[in-house]
Amino acid sequence: MIVLIGPMGSGKTTVGRLVAERLGTAVRDTDHDVEAAAGREISEIFVDEGEAAFRALERAAVAEALATHDGVLALGGGAVLDPETRDLLVGHDVVFLRVGLSDAVKRVGLGTSRPLLLGNVRGRIKTLLDERTPVYESVATLAVETDGREPQEIADEIVAALGARA
Repeated sequence: MIVLIGPMGSGKTTVGRLVAERLGTAVRDTDHDVEAAAGREISEIFVDEGEAAFRALERAAVAEALATHDGVLALGGGAVLDPETRDLLVGHDVVFLRVGLSDAVKRVGLGTSRPLLLGNVRGRIKTLLDERTPVYESVATLAVETDGREPQEIADEIVAALGARA
């Protein structure tokens, strides 16, 4: 299994789909799993129940996906903040899609509906990058720069790097 991690705007879903296509395997996104299990969008979960409730759903979705999925898995940006999730990632190929502030803001957009970005979007993204990057780096077995690059190029780099390890 290949697990993609990184902040919002790093391209986990898009790159994950491309990596899966190149490897002839399935792709799964735990944000989509959470929404399917809850029957509503993540932003609604945040508003109605709060971040802690969302994180509990996310933790369960990641654990289930790691136990049952055998392809490419894209995790939500904050999933690796959970120590149990970090423990479950040990032994997997974990790819950190590194993105800088400028590219993240361009990709996410300033008029975003993401619950953690309410208010000053650029400032919130910077704070999240500063807080989360060391955690991403601590669990990653491979880090790939995404700034200024096309998703196809990033997917090719991941497949080549992981193929060289096999």
